[in-house]
Amino acid sequence: MAPLNILMVGTGEYTTGFVGGGMSNSDKKVGVVGLTLFDLRRRGKVGRLSMVGSSGSKFPAIRMVLDQCLNKEEQHSKHAGEHLQKNISSVYNNLDVSFDSFPSNTTSRDPEAYKAAIDTLSPGDAITIFIPDPFHYPVALYAIKRGIHCLITKPATKLLSHHQHLLSESRKHGVLVFIEHHKRFDPAYSDAKARAKDLGDFNYFYSYMSQPKSQLETFRTWAGRDSDISYYLNSHHVDICESMVPSYRPYQVTANASKGTAESLGCVKETEDTISLLVRWEKKDGSGKVATGVYTASWTAPQNAGVHSNQYFHYMASKGEIRIDQAKRGYDITVDSAGIMWCNPFYMQYAPDEEGNFNGQSGYGYVSFEKFVDAVTGLKEKRVTLDELDRRGLPTLSNTVATTAILEAGRRSLDEGRMVEILEKEGEWELQ
Repeated sequence: MAPLNILMVGTGEYTTGFVGGGMSNSDKKVGVVGLTLFDLRRRGKVGRLSMVGSSGSKFPAIRMVLDQCLNKEEQHSKHAGEHLQKNISSVYNNLDVSFDSFPSNTTSRDPEAYKAAIDTLSPGDAITIFIPDPFHYPVALYAIKRGIHCLITKPATKLLSHHQHLLSESRKHGVLVFIEHHKRFDPAYSDAKARAKDLGDFNYFYSYMSQPKSQLETFRTWAGRDSDISYYLNSHHVDICESMVPSYRPYQVTANASKGTAESLGCVKETEDTISLLVRWEKKDGSGKVATGVYTASWTAPQNAGVHSNQYFHYMASKGEIRIDQAKRGYDITVDSAGIMWCNPFYMQYAPDEEGNFNGQSGYGYVSFEKFVDAVTGLKEKRVTLDELDRRGLPTLSNTVATTAILEAGRRSLDEGRMVEILEKEGEWELQ
């Protein structure tokens, strides 16, 4: 069978590493989505690649940092970002970074360009969706109805109703919708999930995840308007907790937040700096056993902290506990100009191998995409079913409903100043 054709929806930091006219200052300087898919194409798992953004005029900007190895004829004939050519192809043994781009370079803005791009695909092809949260639902729905498999960045959707509608439509059209919860594939986190099964009843979970204030430069256009830090970062650990305690369901959520710093950095007044979710969980067997989860996320952490993201959790059960700190992993580098930095090659390893090829296939950021590609290929070859993929515990729409319910309940709690209840009956979820 021919390798999978994939359209990348979104051209920002996570896809290309290109932000504000140049390379990102974050730990994703050359992106994740594009680099991973270019390498999967080199390995024969992916076929034709394309990319769509709302602004075609951004593509020439991506080409600004062109490596001189491309001549003018090649510049016109290849839809390869010059940023990608210089910072990926030239680094990784002339890795092919070509892709078809939508809309045209002369189009300043077309919010519905994704439709024309998706229409070039065939049923059984796939898309990746890495765009602001409110647009996950309409883009995914348009693709699903055309038989296109979807990989969506977290959160799946902002609204529980949208999540459940996508689930229903995906089943109707026989396509996989996979949520890019890459922390599930972090070796420490996946090991902790396996060990948690032997620790008895869930009792308490606390998590913290942050990013420095500089990220608000990247997110200023949508931070506080289209989404919040809880959707963006708490989604990681809420999902991890959900996956660790399949015999429990969330039933009450109360959220609290702090404000002030983000606004002083140019964000809209509504932008929260830090959001904490207090979630009550109950055991599904009716025994009356309950547990507490506290999930905190911030995007106003200090600059020069040595890590791009502090991230850790504490899980306690009736027979034991687990603590994981994934910010400081026993690997630090100190440079005169920058001070100490704790590195995380376990997420994306950007150093080439001995032959000069990209060498990050074992990174959990990469693994997440390869799991999706392999799952879709298995479906197309009729080696696996959607139900079987759900049973494997992958982050499918079916396996992430509780996370969306918690995140929306947290948003409602902040907006309405009250505790929000989560109800679930026979697979149907609602908030009250």
